[in-house]
Amino acid sequence: MSIRLGYQIPNFTYPGRNPAEIMPTVVRQAREAEAAGADAVFVMDHFYQLPGIGRPDEPMLEAYTLLGALATATERVQLSTLVTGNTYRNPTLLAKVVTTLDVVSGGRAVLGLGAGWFELEHQQLGFEFGTFTDRFHRLEESLAIVLPMLRGERPTFSGEWYRAEQAMNEPRLRDDLPLLIGGAGEKKTFHYAARHADHLNIICNASDVPRKLDALAQRCEEEGRDRSTLETSFLGFVIVDEDGDAARRMGKELLASRGVDLDTADEETRRAATDRLFIGAPEDVAEQVKTRVLDAGIDGFVFNMVTNGHVPGAVAMACEALRPLVKA
Repeated sequence: MSIRLGYQIPNFTYPGRNPAEIMPTVVRQAREAEAAGADAVFVMDHFYQLPGIGRPDEPMLEAYTLLGALATATERVQLSTLVTGNTYRNPTLLAKVVTTLDVVSGGRAVLGLGAGWFELEHQQLGFEFGTFTDRFHRLEESLAIVLPMLRGERPTFSGEWYRAEQAMNEPRLRDDLPLLIGGAGEKKTFHYAARHADHLNIICNASDVPRKLDALAQRCEEEGRDRSTLETSFLGFVIVDEDGDAARRMGKELLASRGVDLDTADEETRRAATDRLFIGAPEDVAEQVKTRVLDAGIDGFVFNMVTNGHVPGAVAMACEALRPLVKA
């Protein structure tokens, strides 16, 4: 498994707002990313749209149903969530779901997993949320069931949150389906990644990357793991256009929709609002990703395109600019 360049599809609110046009638009983005050299295509595992991207009532497709459809529409890219909310599925079901995706896709599934965090979804849809500590205890128990099932073992487990008895998982194409853990928690998330994961996607401000990598190195040392064996990537928001000024206008409009006016904001507010944004012409975005993320020691870059990913050619433009930076 190697994910040096990934494309995440973050929203389904497209011009015209016609539900019948959502899937063709999503398929086009996935195929563009694949053709332009992306290693993986990701979707979010949410049922409501996230704060900062849109309103909760904006369109959101169920992740694994969508990934199953994308498996038939693509041929090479790895397919995953960024990341699965552990609280939404029993771990035995999750093992079965991701293994089925692997079979359907011909061995291209990656299990992306995190503790879960979006309280509104849990509250309104009836999923138990619990405390921060609860959710990480649940993740630890889930990993004790899911990972053996992915390897063809038959785990028996009885915990506070989950139980399984000689749990079977057939068919499987392989016994080494990769685990990607996503998040920013330097103690718990990075601990689980160092102990279990093949890949860690770090979700944080670009300016925080050096500190995060130092913390990750410490967690790996505590686990007796060679840090170089855990691949890393960073999730960034890309706003790119052949006309750099047009891209910068889109960026200003996006931030204005979040209540930030770049023309009047003080320097601290501007820095905080743009720390995960990479904006401009393709060469501008590539330079920003290189200097702000990759030069700091991150292995790969996963990006979304909230403003114009639905526009034909936009995803390919971004991939073609970024791919030369992350070739293994």
